[in-house]
Amino acid sequence: MTLAEILAGLFPQGHSVTVRDGLVTGAGRFADGTLHVVGVDGDTPLGVDGALVLSRAVLDAVRAGDKAPILVVVDSDSQRMSRRDELLGLNECLAHLAKALLLADRSGHPTIGLIYGHSAAGAFIATALATRILAALPGANPSVMDLPSVAKVTKLPLDKLQEMAKSTPVFAPGLDNMVATGAVHVVLDPGKPLDGQIRDLIANLKPGDDRDRLGEERGGRPVARGIGAAVIAQAGRG
Repeated sequence: MTLAEILAGLFPQGHSVTVRDGLVTGAGRFADGTLHVVGVDGDTPLGVDGALVLSRAVLDAVRAGDKAPILVVVDSDSQRMSRRDELLGLNECLAHLAKALLLADRSGHPTIGLIYGHSAAGAFIATALATRILAALPGANPSVMDLPSVAKVTKLPLDKLQEMAKSTPVFAPGLDNMVATGAVHVVLDPGKPLDGQIRDLIANLKPGDDRDRLGEERGGRPVARGIGAAVIAQAGRG
């Protein structure tokens, strides 16, 4: 689905969502209230300027005080890998965006990610993975790091990494692997009304982050939950 189709499905009565330089901001009438929308479209890389624009939109929604849900739509490249962005503190700006989304969720604005295209690396982490629940549409292609990049970092042969990826979802890119690890909570059905599916996700949101539980149940991240619990227990004893 394209962004235009997504917005039409979410807001049959119209909306004020706009796209400028690949950045998505706005809102629309949803159920009995409002749904704020922010995100990245058109496989656009997310740089310093874009991260700050989206952070401002999220914080403005929090300041509005309406407790309305925030939908983060994602079809991005990775973070913008330019010298300018790196010198201006791209890592801090991406972290600021992620923290703005966490603040919004803790301030009573349920945050839902919807990945419908590509996304990778810092842009994926600061948008889709910073929401409380992440949904996807068929055909989405998320990754934290593609295998050629992993090969460069680890100095392992690409063919060896490709073989390892077949049996280790936590290590591998792609939608199926992200579902297996619990990073993507659910894949939506494009044949059903999109507004109803998003409304059901919001209505059934549970407190906290349960990605480790999903990863354990789905077999893609079998030990993360136990390790996390052990770390919390040890910290409590200190």
